[in-house]
Amino acid sequence: MSQQKVAIVTGGAIRVGRAIALELAKHGYAIALHYNHSAESAEQTAKEIEALGVQVKLIAANLSEPDSCSDVVAQAAELGELSVLINSAAIFPENDTINDDLSHWDQVMSLNLRAPVLLSQAFAASKPQQAHIINILDARINHPAGDHLVYRLSKAGLWHLTESLARELAPTIQVNGLALGAILPPPGADADHFARMADHIPLKRTGNPQAIADAVSFLIGQSFITGTIIPVDGGEFL
Repeated sequence: MSQQKVAIVTGGAIRVGRAIALELAKHGYAIALHYNHSAESAEQTAKEIEALGVQVKLIAANLSEPDSCSDVVAQAAELGELSVLINSAAIFPENDTINDDLSHWDQVMSLNLRAPVLLSQAFAASKPQQAHIINILDARINHPAGDHLVYRLSKAGLWHLTESLARELAPTIQVNGLALGAILPPPGADADHFARMADHIPLKRTGNPQAIADAVSFLIGQSFITGTIIPVDGGEFL
């Protein structure tokens, strides 16, 4: 009897992570739902996943702490066969330019870059068969600007990690990334600001979390794509 296939979704309680977790549940994966501060939202998302007829395991962890990453993977493995890892958890600091004190450097780099490295390491060590790692990136990274310096550096590193791991973990693990454009309003922005962003997008509309979930669904269904970064940005960063 084959084991239940398991998907780990970091930052899976809210926003994009939540949409991805629900989509993978619809595909029949048991969900290891990681969260840090969003306990109440995690409980609600878990109920929605269970309503889809699959198992869900809530895993609370601060991924900025190195030892927590292997622990998340170990807890997820209790559900069955590890098949998918979604590195979605991230921090997006508001004051993040060369003129700021950069006191947030360790926090951003630890969560946005080191945690995906350690999670991928532990995931690969479980020796999954025909598995997928999907990293959530940012489409703006290849268009430098004077904002969000440390965040951009962390996501640029994650972009490189995606391509490097695609080579290192082949042939059993496919590693790809999704580069997000205007999917949700940034923290602190109002709805009008987000709506106005559509004026600068070739498709003249903003995206939504389901667009990312659909892209994840596409990637896990592919057997011959690895090391690819797919922009999901409506053409904004062409």
